[in-house]
Parts: sequence; structure tokens; C-alpha cells
Amino acid sequence: MKAVVFEQFGKTPEVRTVPDPEPAPQGVVIKVEATGLCRSDWHGWMGHDPDVTLPHVPGHELAGTVAAVGALVTRWTGGERVTVPFVGGCGQCPECHSGNHQVCERQFQPGFTAWGSFAEFVAIDYADTNLIALPDELGFDVAASLGCRFATAFRAVVDQGRVQPGNGSPSTPVAAWGSPPS
Repeated sequence: MKAVVFEQFGKTPEVRTVPDPEPAPQGVVIKVEATGLCRSDWHGWMGHDPDVTLPHVPGHELAGTVAAVGALVTRWTGGERVTVPFVGGCGQCPECHSGNHQVCERQFQPGFTAWGSFAEFVAIDYADTNLIALPDELGFDVAASLGCRFATAFRAVVDQGRVQPGNGSPSTPVAAWGSPPS
């Protein structure tokens, strides 16, 4: 397959032919139909993330179709339209059971802990936990933009801004949001 590869942090990446990925027993391989470019990719390329090992294929915002399925995967058979979260969890640990996959001790991040989606195919671990089915009416390009960007914005609004249901609705005065930042 063709992929964007860099062998040194901060040096110009190249498009190369590399071996196709194989699915792990609990994973899948996705044929990448769309991928996004994010500031996080720049941080990985610059060497700011200790999980990135060289040589490396970046890319973590993706959507595509399931191309190959690992032997232990039960929810996917191949051909499904899917996307994945920026941080995937194992689905078995207490953190995952509480809905906090982003702090799973066995988490993975395509484009960081493993090769990413700047390629024709990408391997994704723990498919039964992490794949998200896409409706036919949602374009791959739109779906690829939802992972990191949407989750980052959502967490900023909910966790940092502490916005609650009903805040900002036409019937809720702005004063109910609390004091503006100084």
C-alpha cells in the first residue's frame, strides 16, 4: 500500500510503498476513504509525543470501510462503513467500563501508538469496542472530521466550560452560565 512515512522527527515525510497491515485477533483493517490533518499530527511529527516510534505513518482522524477482520472480532464482518475515536480503549478494564476509554491503560491511538491513516489501509485494535458504524448518508469526509476535532471541542465545552443541558437555550439567560472569564 502507499503511505506517508517519516523516518526522522521534523523532516519531510515521503509517500512510499509499505506492507499492508494485518488485523490483530481483536482488530480490523480499514480501507481509508478519508483522513483529516490535525495539529496533533504536527506534534507527533515534531517528536513531542513519546508514543511515536520511527519510521512512522501519521493520521488519526479517519473514516473508511472494514477490509479485513481479526479472528476474535464478533460485531464486524467486512464492508461496513466506519470511523474510530481519537483514543481507543480495550473495552475490558475499569476505565473503559466507566466510559473513560481515553485513560485506558491499554489505549491505542492510530497515528501515535501505531501507524495511522495517512495510508491506504490502517489497522485498528479492539474493533468491537471502538468502531463506530456510519450511516450511508454521512460522507466519509464529514465522518473523518468528527473524531479528534469534535471530541476536543466537546470536552472543552463540557469539562472546561462546564456547560450543562439547557445552558444557552433561548429561555436561559446568559447570567445562568456564570460570570464571564476575566
